[in-house]
Amino acid sequence: MALKPEPTAPFHSVQYALRVLETVARHSGGVTEAQIARETGLPAGHLAHLLLMLRREDYVEQVGDGAYVVGESLVLLGSGGDRRKAVERKLQQSLFALRDSLGAAVYLSRYIDGEVRITQYADGPHTPKVNEWVDFRSAAHASALGKCLLTQLDHDDRRDHLSRHKTARLTSRTITNEQVLFRKLDAQPATVPVLDLQEYAVGTVCAAVPITAGHSVGCLALSLPLAHAHRLRQAAETLNRKAAPLLLSMSL
Repeated sequence: MALKPEPTAPFHSVQYALRVLETVARHSGGVTEAQIARETGLPAGHLAHLLLMLRREDYVEQVGDGAYVVGESLVLLGSGGDRRKAVERKLQQSLFALRDSLGAAVYLSRYIDGEVRITQYADGPHTPKVNEWVDFRSAAHASALGKCLLTQLDHDDRRDHLSRHKTARLTSRTITNEQVLFRKLDAQPATVPVLDLQEYAVGTVCAAVPITAGHSVGCLALSLPLAHAHRLRQAAETLNRKAAPLLLSMSL
């Protein structure tokens, strides 16, 4: 079930999107797509894709004459003391939309103070979240989201984490040898989703992609019951493509 690298990683898309938002914000009366292209240097095809995503997420709006202006989402994220709550609301809305699009439970996870933490998630009657039968903080070596977070740590921080949370065997597929685990983490391409094929829990498959913003180490993940394992490849690729709006919210 090998996944090929995405040609446009979320990180690059967000960097370009930020340049577009900076340009739109500088022109309070609105700015045309042609002017945005001149000021950002982005090719027309890439710019059109970004503007579509930014409009869908309400970061920009297109007014009657076709010009682009700052959208409601961007206004809310810049609203002073309410910014944190606005970001959380925006992220949760994005998670719900992603859940419905993927037909899978989705999770936003961060590495905070040396621990794996799921900060937000979206599940439902037809998209149940994974049964956390072992605390995710103790299962980074086995879960997709945990491994995805570990790939973003340096060697010493990984060793520190595993000195506090031993690599216990959770299923017959769990990697418990630290050297083998480290080699797999080092070989993991940044643009390819990290997979968990029943390493954390029998009957569940998962995928995760990094969404690091600044010094914050994070990831976006999904889980599917084993009966839907045939959908994992496509769902993981979609997850990778749609990580950009969440990363954008975290970056602003």
